[in-house]
Amino acid sequence: MAIPTYDKLMRPILELAVQQPINRRTATDAMVSQHALTPEDLAQKLSGGDSTIKNRTGWAMTFLTKAGLIAKIAPKTYQATDLGRSFLAKHKGAIREVDLKTIPGYEEAWAAGAAKRRQKESLAADKTDPALSNETATPHEIIAREVSSLDADLRGRLLQTIVEQSPTFFEQLVLDVLIAMGYGGSKEDAAEHLGQSGDEGIDGRINQDALGLDQVMVQAKRYRPDRPVVRNEVQAFVGSLSGQGVTKGVFITTSSFVTSAHEFVARGSTTKVVLVDGKMLIELMVRFGIGVRVAHEYKLFEVDQNYFDEGE
Repeated sequence: MAIPTYDKLMRPILELAVQQPINRRTATDAMVSQHALTPEDLAQKLSGGDSTIKNRTGWAMTFLTKAGLIAKIAPKTYQATDLGRSFLAKHKGAIREVDLKTIPGYEEAWAAGAAKRRQKESLAADKTDPALSNETATPHEIIAREVSSLDADLRGRLLQTIVEQSPTFFEQLVLDVLIAMGYGGSKEDAAEHLGQSGDEGIDGRINQDALGLDQVMVQAKRYRPDRPVVRNEVQAFVGSLSGQGVTKGVFITTSSFVTSAHEFVARGSTTKVVLVDGKMLIELMVRFGIGVRVAHEYKLFEVDQNYFDEGE
């Protein structure tokens, strides 16, 4: 049978979430079984590698979450809310997005993330440009805007996913990013994950040469966005570098740094420390392909007018 569209998956997924906690994998497996999808159906994949059914299941769960019908109860794990149970009992038949729009707060949930994206886009575009409206925008402008919107959404979800991981995972992640950037010559033995008692607060070490004569120490703080790194933490890191006899360090966090922390490292010193906040970390992860992969690739062709003008 044909693979169900995401809206046709919302009711069975919500019913499943009423019975038990779900995640993307268990929900996908349940949809495969319930809709008796064939191996040929499962072989259908998007250009990024995800199966079509997995992608549609993920989107169905996203819509249900925005509507408040399911909610996260643990990392990557969801369960039906009281509103979800009540909605399921009252609403008969398939659940469509138009049904979700009747739920108070649904459109606001989508708008919250979209508002930030629109604000960023408006700063980069002339607000008086009529092309900003869907009615007058060219297809190219619409595509560019939607790609920008999806990219902003990815970055937000990526940061949230990182915050939900363990401190140990985050410490290894920052080493992976630095190695991908070329520190340590991209060799597996060039980076060492520390992050244990006796490490003087240092979470990792990267050798910039084969003999380890020049080293970079790494500090990783997996903080919520509303919990900035203060000056004392950066100052303590610099002190740890001195204790290790190292003059270079990278302090990476998922949040931000207070102004006094930036001012402290900007002072002239024999110790050089680079501060990487959450925004920069996400930018580096996307640029160097850490924790992300290409979901879709499209080729957009246009007429090569130069070719046709050659005969004139």
